[in-house]
Amino acid sequence: MLQGRKTRIYSTDSDRNLLINTSSRLAIILCLASTTVVHAQSDAVQNEVALSELSVTGTGPAVERADGPVVGYRATRSATATKTDTPVRDSPQSINIVPRAVITDQRDTRLTDAVTNVSNVALGSTVQGRSQNFLIRGFNTQIFAVDGVLVDPAINFAPVTRDLVDAERVEVIKGPASMLFGRGDPAGVINIVTRRPTLEPTAEASVQGGSFGFRRFEGTVSSALPAVEGLAARLSFAAQEDPTFRNFGGDTNRRVFVAPAVSWTPSADTRVYVNSSFTNQHTQYDEGLTAFGGRVPLDNISRYYGEPSSRYFGEFNTITLRAEHDVNENLTLRQVVSGQWGTFNVFAARAQDVVNAGTLLTRREATVNSRFAAVDTQSEAVMKFETFGLAHTALLGIEYSNGFRHALSMTGNLAPVSFLNPTFGAAFQPLKFQADLKQKLDLYGFYAQDQIELVPGLQLVVGARFDIGTQYYFNRVPASKTQPPEGDLFNASPRVGLIYRPFEPVTFYASYATSFLPQTANILNVANPVPSAGEQVEAGTRVDLTPGLTLSAAAFRIIRDNVAATDPKNPGFSVITGQQQAQGVEADLAGEILPGWNIIGSVGLLDARITKDAVFAVGNRLAGVPVFSGSLWTTYEIQQGALRGLGLGFGITHVGQRYGDLDNSFKVGSYNRLDALVYYDFDAHWRLSVNMRNLTNTRYIEAPTNATNNTPGAPFTVLATITARL
Repeated sequence: MLQGRKTRIYSTDSDRNLLINTSSRLAIILCLASTTVVHAQSDAVQNEVALSELSVTGTGPAVERADGPVVGYRATRSATATKTDTPVRDSPQSINIVPRAVITDQRDTRLTDAVTNVSNVALGSTVQGRSQNFLIRGFNTQIFAVDGVLVDPAINFAPVTRDLVDAERVEVIKGPASMLFGRGDPAGVINIVTRRPTLEPTAEASVQGGSFGFRRFEGTVSSALPAVEGLAARLSFAAQEDPTFRNFGGDTNRRVFVAPAVSWTPSADTRVYVNSSFTNQHTQYDEGLTAFGGRVPLDNISRYYGEPSSRYFGEFNTITLRAEHDVNENLTLRQVVSGQWGTFNVFAARAQDVVNAGTLLTRREATVNSRFAAVDTQSEAVMKFETFGLAHTALLGIEYSNGFRHALSMTGNLAPVSFLNPTFGAAFQPLKFQADLKQKLDLYGFYAQDQIELVPGLQLVVGARFDIGTQYYFNRVPASKTQPPEGDLFNASPRVGLIYRPFEPVTFYASYATSFLPQTANILNVANPVPSAGEQVEAGTRVDLTPGLTLSAAAFRIIRDNVAATDPKNPGFSVITGQQQAQGVEADLAGEILPGWNIIGSVGLLDARITKDAVFAVGNRLAGVPVFSGSLWTTYEIQQGALRGLGLGFGITHVGQRYGDLDNSFKVGSYNRLDALVYYDFDAHWRLSVNMRNLTNTRYIEAPTNATNNTPGAPFTVLATITARL
């Protein structure tokens, strides 16, 4: 990676025509940016306001901030686990951070690729090629946050694949986090911290091309706006086309992402940040491979059971305003207001069952038209004070979130296809009404947290949150006649943690945390099912092996009650399964071993299974969860001599065998994936890189979800990237 240089690289997806148009617009933006260099900063702004972002271009030591850039592969501060700018070592739960440098070196275009660097985190599903959800410590989560704001509370999956071109860092807090975020799975929360505008003019663009027709253009430009002192803006954008290795027989996958952002620092005491993102996605509706006879055949990983006309369209838009004011050195007031809205629709041929001794696969037609919107506000105060000789950092907050979703679905019959040799061309039949879903969630959250330094080296973190509100969920199906009333919600979410530093390089911690999540699953004959609940006990340690290299490890146990899972007797519905438990150990390593030699690695051992149930067998393992998994990614850049600027990278990902459903009716094998990187920095302005993934061309299932939804991993692929910077 480019240490001591401007390392600003981004990614996006796009339409075929937008690919050309965006290229032209970037050229104009770069020209404009270059002409404003001499006007970028006034002397007054440089004195105080320039401190609003960490500079990674200087040679002296930099002071990292929780919302700012990271030098190298190791972050030292975060706000995800406390909502305050806190050293990672003082966080009461496991928190892992994937900085921009890792995303750049690996050329991660999916959120999935970034979090694979974290222990006990894996892709749970691509949601039929539409977006992504994740398995964290054995439990599935379909919710993630951007700058601390969760996605729409009234939908149970992100409607698009989140691009990373505007991501400064990706942070994963593991285990229940309802004390801070309210509704949430016991798995944890993935939080994307976006790149802030800079007063210093910067710009870069990357053109990528790779296997199976992959094409991508991404860029970012940032500068002060000279009209107003302390005002800066950034525009990040990406556009990509990805036909993929799958045999769709139809149009390519396309995604366009644009993220304008503005920051204003009128004084050293006041900070305003407005960030937004707009995503437009057209993809093939892809359920992946189908299981039969206890396994998923991998003889042909491009096998596709849909039709070329099976398509998905998603649009997701967000605007978030964040304002902070330091009343004095001991009191900061913060206000966050976020709006989200969008739509998605599906027209697809869907797999049903393998019949006729494994020779035929039955199918059906399906359409869904859905729209959604949400608003979220957070009003917070951070206070620092002392009582009886004890130092406190207290957080008080009120959060209001309101979301709705309306989805209309229809279904029809469709001819079956051969299980091993599917062909296209089936005639679509007339559709009939399937369901009319209306879903609303209205929540008020009241929370308080105190980080108390009891004695030097010993901290206590205590907090609690109370959520009250209403939930409305009605899925009108042909047999239903009446609409249910709104259901009341109330939940208390405590958390307590103890952090002990016996001496400077070593930290120990222990914590207890809880979670709750209003059910959005479709339960047969149940209008407002009880929320799922979770609790975790965790103990861990963080050790600075060197000033730039940190090892963290943890042991944990999570219990989840009132779990919704696919109803085996009523397809299209879910059941409340009872109780599940996950317990295990994990370790993560990140940082710099020697100058130019960076590493990020993880290992996890996990036992996740059903502990109480009336539908599934007690003792069955949770779907998609390996017992053992791990990853390692390391890069080295030659520091001097004739080959200075040449960098090499190598990675390995191991995932153990996994069961594909709660019945444990089939399982997929373990796999090892080898990746590599070669890059060369011609100077501070140009880089050529070649990323190679799955060097051994291993056939594997990346995410088993259920019998008809199993995502195959990509074969050997090559991605070449040319990056230009001002």
